[in-house]
Formats: sequence, C-alpha cells, structure tokens
Amino acid sequence: MMRPLWIVTATLCSALALGACSSARLGGFGQPIRSAAAAPVVNPEPVEAVPSGPVMSEPLPPLAGQPLPPAAGAPMSGVPGAATPPGGTDMAGLPPQAAPAPAPSSRTAMVGNWTANVAGGSCRVQLSSTPSLDLYRASASGCSNQDLSKINAWDYRDGEVYLYQTGGAVAARLRGSSGSLSGVLAKSGAPLSLAR
Repeated sequence: MMRPLWIVTATLCSALALGACSSARLGGFGQPIRSAAAAPVVNPEPVEAVPSGPVMSEPLPPLAGQPLPPAAGAPMSGVPGAATPPGGTDMAGLPPQAAPAPAPSSRTAMVGNWTANVAGGSCRVQLSSTPSLDLYRASASGCSNQDLSKINAWDYRDGEVYLYQTGGAVAARLRGSSGSLSGVLAKSGAPLSLAR
C-alpha cells in the first residue's frame, strides 16, 4: 500500500512543478494566464482635426547665379521652336558639364611602341597584338626599373591597360587615351606614364 501512494505523490508533485514552470514562462509565477478574448479593449480617445490656413502657391526664387526660368506660357526647352533660357542651357538651369576625357574604345588603339617615363628615367615599351594565352605579348627595353623591365604581357579591360610580369603578377595599371597613358606601378606605387 505504501508503494502506490509514493508513486501517486511523486506524479502529483511532478505535475505541480510542470504547472508552475509553464505559468512562470507565460506570465510569471502565481499569475493567472489570460486569454486574448478576456483582455479588456481600450478605445483610443478621438483626435480633433486641426484646421489649416489657406495654401499659397508661388514659384521659388532662382538660386544665386542661375538663369531665370522661362515665363509662364513660354514654350518649354527641348521642344522644336522653344526658347532657350538665358545662360544657354537646355536643362532646367543646370550649368553645362565639362566633357570627360575620351577613353580609348578598343584594345587595338593601344597596340604599338610607347615611351615609358618612371622615376625620372625613360625606356621603350611595346604592346603587341600577338596573343599569349588569354593576354597579349609585351616587351620592355632599356628600363632601369626592375618591375617595368620584367613585363611580358598586357591586356585592355574596362578602359584600363594592365601590364603583367612573368608569372602573371600585375606590374602596372594605366588609364588614358591612345596617345598617352598614366598610372602607377603596382608594387612601389611610383607614377608611370606612357606616351607615343
């Protein structure tokens, strides 16, 4: 008779302990669990609309140094027969932008002999159109700079000329036109320029 009473007591204590844990997790120990349906509904107080004054519509004054906009009823710029506002711009009073320096349009514009200037010295660099794996052959002669004297390949990507050394390391990156390029040597950061 003692044994079943002990099992019932242990089971009852376990159930009470689990019940206490779940109530602490859901709302704190000893606090009743509320359902969403039993929660009181609080109505917010109504907000009174605030009257506003009359809305005025006026054009903004032009910025200092900017041309005046066309008068009301004048034809818009960009339309045939339209008047151009003072200052000569066709784009809402924006000043004309300086045109960027034209970048060479292809790899073939870079092929040929170049004079390289680096750290006060000059030498000859030839960029060939002969393929060498996925690059093109290059050579340097008379260069006292060790990084530049080791170039053997080149490529043109995204408007830049890349010079490569034996082993595939980038020796220099240059940007410019088909008549002159400028950049830096990769290892030393020394300025490098190539000219025809």
